[in-house]
Amino acid sequence: MSKIYIIGLGPGDINCLTLGALERLNSGYKNILRTEKHPTVSYLKEKNIPYVSYDFVYEEKENFEQVYNYIVEDLIEKAYKYKVVNYFVPGNPLVAEKAVEILLDCREKKNIELEIITGMSFIDPMLVAVNHDPINGLKILDGLKIEEQKVDINTANIITQVFNKNIASSIKLYISEIYGDEYEVYIINNAGIIGKEKVIKMPIYELDRYDQITDLTSIYIPKVDKINTKIYDINNLLDIMDILRGEGGCPWDIEQSHSSLREYVIEEAYEVLDAIDNGDIDNLEEELGDLLLQVVFHSQIASEAGYFNIIDVTTNVCDKLILRHPHVFKQKKVEKSNEVVYNWDEIKFKDRKIENYTGRLKDIPKLPSLMRSYKVQKRAADIGFDWDDIYGTIDKVKEEYFEVIEALNLCKGGDMEKVEEEIGDLLFSVVNMCRFSKVNPEIALNKAINKFIKRFEKMEIKSNELGKDLKSMTLDEMDALWDEIKNT
Repeated sequence: MSKIYIIGLGPGDINCLTLGALERLNSGYKNILRTEKHPTVSYLKEKNIPYVSYDFVYEEKENFEQVYNYIVEDLIEKAYKYKVVNYFVPGNPLVAEKAVEILLDCREKKNIELEIITGMSFIDPMLVAVNHDPINGLKILDGLKIEEQKVDINTANIITQVFNKNIASSIKLYISEIYGDEYEVYIINNAGIIGKEKVIKMPIYELDRYDQITDLTSIYIPKVDKINTKIYDINNLLDIMDILRGEGGCPWDIEQSHSSLREYVIEEAYEVLDAIDNGDIDNLEEELGDLLLQVVFHSQIASEAGYFNIIDVTTNVCDKLILRHPHVFKQKKVEKSNEVVYNWDEIKFKDRKIENYTGRLKDIPKLPSLMRSYKVQKRAADIGFDWDDIYGTIDKVKEEYFEVIEALNLCKGGDMEKVEEEIGDLLFSVVNMCRFSKVNPEIALNKAINKFIKRFEKMEIKSNELGKDLKSMTLDEMDALWDEIKNT
């Protein structure tokens, strides 16, 4: 069986080369380097140790994925040809070496034997350079995939693969959104190389202004100080809620239950809607936080009772999103957004074991009546029980209006149940007309309420200018003011 030795060259200092690496360099087998851009290469030249490198591949290929795939394929071909080859990489072969990862995944399929001869990674000298003990928390990130891997403000972060200013600029834009422009980080060049190591502290906004970025550049982000912090993430929120509900916490928070918090969930949801309707982005940020608090609050209460925790909540919703978006996660072809909604509903009904059409209508929760009627009508329409066009809904509104008048005439101050029933039918018909017009009745009514309040406010201001109190004015006088404001 052909064999590839994968050997780490250490962080750069010659003294960090292991005996195993030196033995492989002098073994007489073909030495292949991922890159010559590494300080230990001077030792190879000094000792006349023959080698070839893959530096040319970085120039020929369009992206790093193509580079790594080429390296893997070429190494395997050379292993077949020479039976044994040595592949040298900077640092530790198992730290930030994508080609090594690919080789490990395909070795059985390619019938290749691999042996890893480890080396000191860049991480150890970096930790020494910034005096950081990893027991206090450490996350290592690939600068080429920074948005996928995400920094953690509650621990220190090392960002590697910061090869040039473009990568540094992308990192700067991403982390400044989290930490702010002024947060101070460290750029470390040539970590562990005696006489060449540089540690520079700077605010995030200066990252891409630093002009000495090389292949041996990394960024160290200290964890956020919990005492003087200005930013928090979801983990901080969970910790705070745990403290509030714990021994010595807040008496009010400790007393709350799922039932007692019901009204706040509704209230916060509507305040989010209000911020959206008003186009108030700053307020939306605050209200979304208040709504998130309710999710965390209920999760904490459930966790204390042994039912579920926040991880169960996030797992459930992630599973649901993946399951109900097969067109994204399982390559199912969907052309239009309405097909997405239909697929979502069909998967949801199957998951909830809803086997008939009436069950679909009953499955709609007890939302505010306008929202619930809108959803009920839509689900009925999904199976074809619907008007041909909007004019059918308009005729139905007229019909229900006259039935309300008839019920009022028959009632004459007596039993109002019939009037209530007919007004309900009228409202239901108006909602149907809204649905056909692609107007959400809940939003439309809220806008109408806000419009009424604004006009009422102007009417009151106008009455004050006339030296009159609204309460003392006749209905005709108020109507005249109303019409005046409405027409301006």
